[in-house]
This record gives sequence, structure tokens and C-alpha cells, in this order.
Amino acid sequence: MPSPFDLSGKRALVTGSSRGLGYAMAKALAEAGASVILNARDSVALGAAAQDLSASGATVSAVAFDVTSRESINDAVTYIEDQIGPIDILVNNAGMQFRSSLEAFPPEKFDQVISTNLTSVFNVSQPVARHMIARGSGKIINICSLLSGMSRPSVAPYAATKAAVANITRGMAVDWARHGLNVNGIAPGYFATELNEALLKDEKFNAWIETRTPMGRWGQPEELGGAVVFLASEAARFVNGHILYVDGAFTATV
Repeated sequence: MPSPFDLSGKRALVTGSSRGLGYAMAKALAEAGASVILNARDSVALGAAAQDLSASGATVSAVAFDVTSRESINDAVTYIEDQIGPIDILVNNAGMQFRSSLEAFPPEKFDQVISTNLTSVFNVSQPVARHMIARGSGKIINICSLLSGMSRPSVAPYAATKAAVANITRGMAVDWARHGLNVNGIAPGYFATELNEALLKDEKFNAWIETRTPMGRWGQPEELGGAVVFLASEAARFVNGHILYVDGAFTATV
């Protein structure tokens, strides 16, 4: 019997995947048999990531587009569907962080955080979902956050976007389940990535994470692999509108 986790013959687009969690998830999908399409704005970094992943034997394409530009997204989705092949799996991972006290938060940065983290999820998902709906199947996985349900000083706009991503995930599932789509979210806890480099170097914060997290450590990017493969696979065919926390039990304790 074939494994329900086997993604052979499937094609996955992962936004923001030239490094960090996006690259790790793309790698996991490739290892499960999917061909992957990497995305980033930086074509140089994107090309390097694609080369590294293809060296492991994966089938990889690289498509540079800006997730904050509807025109760029629509052109890219049309190109992928026409020239590379149908998108069976979409992982909306692209995101950014900007830390500041809320009273001093620059309005232009607030708009950028909203556009990058939240609006992009709708802008990428809608044209991809239209193709999936026409085919009667598809998997969309939105990357939420530990902060989808809480906040910390200096990250209120980021937390607001991630709360909204969690709820638009539920809304997408409600609207699109009848068309054969599964839409779920992954909410990572604190992971050791370039995005968190400043926090990793902060001895006080690092000690707090290790104390606050029941597993006593930061997550490693590859530890998101099982979650994304599960939600992208037939093993999760009746899982819809769910937010899967991968946080070392951070949200399970007080």
C-alpha cells in the first residue's frame, strides 16, 4: 500500500523559501516526493537556494515574485500553471518582523507588516485557489505563529497579522472545502532562524525561551517538516480549518 504521506506527483509552491523556515519546509516536501517551486524577491538568494536543494536530488523550480504586488503574483501564478504545471500545494510562508514600541511604531512599517504578512496570504491564495477549485482538489497551508493567540512587547502589529492569518485560514476552509480544498495553518513557536538572530544572541531572552518552553530549547527549522508534509498529504484529507501548533508545548503551559 502506498504511504498516505507520499507526495510523489504533487507540485508545491512555497513563498518566502530562499532561507529559514520556508526553505526547510520546501526541503521536507521535496523529501516526501513533491516537486517544489521556491519563491523570494531576491533572485540571487533564490537561485542559490534552488541550486542547493536540487543538489540533494529534488525537482526544483525557482520563481521570483513579490508577494505584496498583486500584478507580480498574478503573472507568476499564470506562468507556473502554464509553463511548470499545476500547483497542488501552496504554503504561504513569506513574512517579516519589525520590532518597536507601539507608541513609536512607524506607520509605514505597520503598513509593510500588514501587506507582507496578511494581505499577501489572500493575494497569493486567491488566484491559486481558483485553479485548484477548477480541478476539485488542493492543499493550502498558511504559516501562522505562536503569536496568533498572544502577544509580547514590541510586536503588536506582527501578532495582529498572525491572528488574522489564523482566522482567514479558517475562513478559506469554510469557503473552499466544498470545492475539494484543504486549508490549514501551522503556528510555529520560537525557532532558531535568521529572522530571530537578534533574539538568539540576547542572553536574557535566550534564557527565558529555554525556561519558558517545556522542551527547554528553541525549535530547529527541520522540525516543521513533519507538520507541513502531514497537512500537504492525503493523511490529512479530513483535516480542514485547523491551526497546528509546533511550539515545544509553549502554549500548553503558564
